[in-house]
Formats: sequence, structure tokens, C-alpha cells
Amino acid sequence: MRLDKYLKVSRLIKRRTVANEVCDAKHVTVNGKIARASYDVKVGDVIEIQMGANVTKAQVLNVTEHATKNDAPLMYKIL
Repeated sequence: MRLDKYLKVSRLIKRRTVANEVCDAKHVTVNGKIARASYDVKVGDVIEIQMGANVTKAQVLNVTEHATKNDAPLMYKIL
């Protein structure tokens, strides 16, 4: 699954366009390397998102195409 779609489905970022813009601005790293929106997310990846002064670091636990509001937090673990 693409990184921008994963961020949206997991609800780490509310909208896919915002996720795409954050990736284009090089504010997202995966496993310590700057990642593009087209990066293929895999289980075990560590995603770090920097939006302003806030830094969110999460480990990917599950990759699914669709997730309900209750299932979305099960897709990642905040580090």
C-alpha cells in the first residue's frame, strides 16, 4: 500500500491530499530515510511524521485497504 494511502486509512493523517503534501515536503521518514508518497509500506516499518513542532513516530503492525474508525488504531503502535 502506498504511504499516503496508509497514513489516511490508519487515520494518522485525516486526508490523503494532506498526507501527499506532507510527504512531498519531506516531513515523513520511514526507517530513518525520507520517504515519498509512493513508498510501499510493509509491516514492521517505523514511520515518523513531523508536522510543525509535533513529531509522531509509529510502527506499522497491519496493512489493510480499508479500516473502520475502531480498527484504524490497530494498524500501528505509537513509539
